[in-house]
Amino acid sequence: MKVFLRYEDNEDESKHKTLKITLPKSWKSGPSSRLLDQFVESYNGGNEGQSNPLESEGMHLALRRSSATTADNDDTVTTSLEDLPSDGIIIETIADRDDVFVCHGPSRTVKEINAERQAKLDLEKEAQKNLSKCVHFGCNQRFPKGGPYPDCKYHSGPPVFHETAKFWSCCPNKKAYDWDGFQTLPACQTGKCTDVKDEDNNQKQFLGGCDLREEMNGPKLKSIDDFNASAAAGGSEGAPVLERLRSVLGELGVENELFDQVLEGVKKEEMTKNGLPEGDAKLVDEATKNLGLKLKKAMKAIAVEQLRIS
Repeated sequence: MKVFLRYEDNEDESKHKTLKITLPKSWKSGPSSRLLDQFVESYNGGNEGQSNPLESEGMHLALRRSSATTADNDDTVTTSLEDLPSDGIIIETIADRDDVFVCHGPSRTVKEINAERQAKLDLEKEAQKNLSKCVHFGCNQRFPKGGPYPDCKYHSGPPVFHETAKFWSCCPNKKAYDWDGFQTLPACQTGKCTDVKDEDNNQKQFLGGCDLREEMNGPKLKSIDDFNASAAAGGSEGAPVLERLRSVLGELGVENELFDQVLEGVKKEEMTKNGLPEGDAKLVDEATKNLGLKLKKAMKAIAVEQLRIS
């Protein structure tokens, strides 16, 4: 495992230094402070340290992180330094060939960094109690409840996550293959932010491969057998389902006579409960739903019994 320790926290570039270290195996499970001590010792022993000596107690290590942010509704990717805890395990906090920056300011422990992070989250959570979030796809802006409402750049359709590709359903030709890239895809609509959802819009919040295939192929066509079964039952959508279920259960050893007997009993329950006449297509549909619930209940009982035995 190799790391590059970089000291650039000085306006005078002549004081900068990069140290490449191949870590001994025993160091990997040790604290990151060991890297800092090694760099300070090497730096102070060189020309840079003669005029700019460093002290481990007044320095800390950091990694450069990138993040997507929204400012004035413009998405930008920014980088910042994230402090490493002095007692953080090297192999858990630093990757092979990482650039590790040596910065001025005392180191902090894992506990101290986590406490500061939690305090910041608590402040943000408190501040957001009086803010609303825009409901437009792709807009993450927050604004005071009741307005004023800021300008908005957004997408008209939900995002699509299919295999490794990430894109907006309204802009299928612009794809990304990692989260940072997806966050920077340009919006296709402009307007004003809103916190009011369109009650008539039943769009999903995101789409997957099944949604794409359904959209491309259109609604599933009925087979001839399903069409005939539905027509024979007065247009019932449940009739072909019952026909297929009867056939499958027969292959599993459930006699057709037993299935017919149970189905007739379920139909009588629906006739009594909902006052549906015999031969009504709706009766068949309601009986199909009721039978499905009964089968699900029976399957759950079997699962519970299996868990009890095991």
